[in-house]
Amino acid sequence: MPTYNAPNRDFRFVINEMLELESYGNMPGFENATEDLINSILEEGGKFTSEVIAPLNQIGDLQGCTRHEDGSVTTPPGFKEAFDQYREAGWGTLTQPEELGGQGLPHVIGFALKEMMSSANQSFGMYPGLTNGAIEAIKAKGTPEQKEMYLPNMVSGQWTGTMNLTEPHCGTDLGMIRTKAEPQGDGSYRITGTKIFISAGEHDMAENIIHLVLAKTPGAPDSSKGISLFVVPKFLVNDDGSLGERNGVSCGSIEHKMGIHGNATCVLNYDDAIGWMVGEENKGLAAMFIMMNEARLGTGMQGYAQAEVAYQNAVAYALDRRQGRALTGPAEPDERADPIIVHPDVRRMLMDAKVFTEGSRAFCLWTALLADLSEKAPTEEEREKAHDMLSLVTPVIKGYSTDKGYETATNMQQVFGGHGYIEEWGMSQFVRDARIAQIYEGANGIQAMDLCGRKLGQKGGATIQAFFAMIDEEIAAAKENEALADIATRLEKALGEQKAATMWFMQNGMANPNNLGAGAHHYMHIMGIVILGFMWLKMAKVAAAKLAAGSDDKAFYEAKLVSARYYAERLLPDAGALRRKLEAGSEAMMALSEDAFATAA
Repeated sequence: MPTYNAPNRDFRFVINEMLELESYGNMPGFENATEDLINSILEEGGKFTSEVIAPLNQIGDLQGCTRHEDGSVTTPPGFKEAFDQYREAGWGTLTQPEELGGQGLPHVIGFALKEMMSSANQSFGMYPGLTNGAIEAIKAKGTPEQKEMYLPNMVSGQWTGTMNLTEPHCGTDLGMIRTKAEPQGDGSYRITGTKIFISAGEHDMAENIIHLVLAKTPGAPDSSKGISLFVVPKFLVNDDGSLGERNGVSCGSIEHKMGIHGNATCVLNYDDAIGWMVGEENKGLAAMFIMMNEARLGTGMQGYAQAEVAYQNAVAYALDRRQGRALTGPAEPDERADPIIVHPDVRRMLMDAKVFTEGSRAFCLWTALLADLSEKAPTEEEREKAHDMLSLVTPVIKGYSTDKGYETATNMQQVFGGHGYIEEWGMSQFVRDARIAQIYEGANGIQAMDLCGRKLGQKGGATIQAFFAMIDEEIAAAKENEALADIATRLEKALGEQKAATMWFMQNGMANPNNLGAGAHHYMHIMGIVILGFMWLKMAKVAAAKLAAGSDDKAFYEAKLVSARYYAERLLPDAGALRRKLEAGSEAMMALSEDAFATAA
């Protein structure tokens, strides 16, 4: 049976040493985020996720959710009891405002817990994860009455939330939605339509489910400019906060999926359900994007979180499984064979996984700090700068982290050989669960186009130039340190590849938009490679300083430096190959007629 242990030493390293979270104590919510408190939360979160949530992961995969004749849904055995423990411990309140019953702590700490939950049991983690996005949307766009009615119980975990976008005939092109909202003259609307792929759409773990639903009012423009957002509770809420009658929303079926079987991915039918508009009429897409951006960061985290748990189990197997001999001679002559970790190709897969997961963790937590700074930094200029950087890197953390997360999970399955293909070892579940992260919350091709078609030109290109300047500054400082100079030089070359790719887009993307579309995926991966290189340089800088100061944790910091060197030598060069692919343009890609793709009879 697969296992999971929260990588708390690495969390402490990134949060306390690389990000130096205590140095932001002048910002609201950070004054209480002492190193002792952070370490305590990480320790307790690690126990909860490894001892309570992780043992339910295979159960959820094998048994899934059950829909009953009345449209109700039962989650896998143990899920409801675990969610009760989650709620009673207050885990969902960590980063929520104190006025809503939260603890007001930085997003960085919340993201650490989210990673643990996703690694331990991705299906389970999606129930509270989607609630967070719904909370953010209502906080930003809801009326005072809506906030008072819904948010306290959602923050506490008494109620959960969903986002309802997709319909059977449309996914990304939301302007095509058909769900209707008819005004009733009293401020309410009657919602009618069908939504699909609704994660956590119906379940038995909370008293109420607060659905956020995109729909069109009568006479609305037949495009994305005609979409409004509505809050539609599963049970209507009385004026005194108690639950009233069941609303006209029901689960028609549960999707039969490749993975995340423990999460109830529902077809939801709205039959004259009562809802209330959130925000302005025809401005629902902007309101929903608040929720989607939150979800995209969480989805990026899911990508490397599955890679992390797959890596942990692959390492354990590689240390135990004996096959063949080391190429340089028997590593353990008294045994009939050596552990497979002695073989360079196994090491290649494990090292690739190690530097990806640790680099991605640093990237995710650094991004979470940007989210904190965008809300709480002392000056408007600092808040705007953090917001712009957060907006730029969001499609990269979603797209690149999930692409590489799935690839890493697959490679960790490969470490097991034939056993990786056998269900009892659990590796196929990690692969299957990781796959969805590339697809939902905006498929990765959409993320790449968002990055290249919108974010690169953000503020006339000022944000991407600020990104380049930030990394250039780190490189210049690192070159003065002998322990870091080679890593910095290799990162500088990879960053040069990204700069060249950016310039090529400027020269060739406007004249032929297909050039942009053909190269967007490659550019997103170039930027992901560069960002992880940036993270590894920052981590190497801390490790080198700790070793120079004579740290007692010598083995940990030496491993960081070796890992940084491996990333620089083995993975940063990929940026050059991707740039050359990008610069091939779109001519051959778009040249064939549509008939040429059909298989000959």
